[in-house]
Amino acid sequence: MVLGLRWAQLILGLAGFGLSIPLMMRSGLGLGPWDAFHLGIHNLTGLTVGSASIAVGALIVAGSLLLGMRPGAGTLANMILVGIFVDLVLPWVPDAVGLPVSLGYYAVGIALNGLSTGMYMGAYLGNGPRDGMILAISSRWGWPFRRVRTVIEMFILGGGFLMGGTVGLGTVLFALSIGPASQLGLQLFGVLPRQHVSRILAEAQAL
Repeated sequence: MVLGLRWAQLILGLAGFGLSIPLMMRSGLGLGPWDAFHLGIHNLTGLTVGSASIAVGALIVAGSLLLGMRPGAGTLANMILVGIFVDLVLPWVPDAVGLPVSLGYYAVGIALNGLSTGMYMGAYLGNGPRDGMILAISSRWGWPFRRVRTVIEMFILGGGFLMGGTVGLGTVLFALSIGPASQLGLQLFGVLPRQHVSRILAEAQAL
């Protein structure tokens, strides 16, 4: 794939990721672990959720540099653009009214989040700060990506909750399903082997 198309894929993936977060925020069911954490930072500092996301990403990138991991251009784009997209899109997404609409928001948000993860990582311009950290752990010890992500995000959720981040039914749904959704997205865009797509779909439905 030519470089220009890879950048287009990266930006489209980041835009989709940035849209998925406001959908889950406006569902009223509670936030995903990282966004509960970012909202907790907002509660403590007054930063917007998007700005908190950028700040956390910058800290992760700095920690990765100390460990000898060099971020790509796409990593820096991810660190900045996702937060910008969240702050731009959030005012335009209406609050969900009623449980069916709220669940619909969340289902679309999770699916879009997983697909967008595979899309921007499949551009091979650098992983997102958080995904790069999870992939590194998964690759080093041979643990499945979805399980590593689920465990890490459960810890992050605890920190967000302690800082006042919104936690609810949607948070539980996110924590349990985002790992399989992301792994499927990574397989669809060739980041991970695709021979187990049907099994991942079955596991996602069983959760």
